[in-house]
Amino acid sequence: MNLLVAIIVGGIAGWVASNIMKASTGVLMNVILGIVGAFVASFLFSLFGITAGGFIGSLIFAIVGACIPIWGARAIKR
Repeated sequence: MNLLVAIIVGGIAGWVASNIMKASTGVLMNVILGIVGAFVASFLFSLFGITAGGFIGSLIFAIVGACIPIWGARAIKR
């Protein structure tokens, strides 16, 4: 069940992040960006003592985390 929730949250977060960053990624890439982004953001925020609570907190972490690799890819391309 947790895997299903992670995929759903990842898909939503990746879609929102791709819209925020104006990136044209596909559905599969949105899910991957969202899931990986959630792990990256939760790790980075935990270094500063910030934790997510509940579905909304996890979604916000995933969105922020999914924006990071999109930004990084654009920085490398330039």
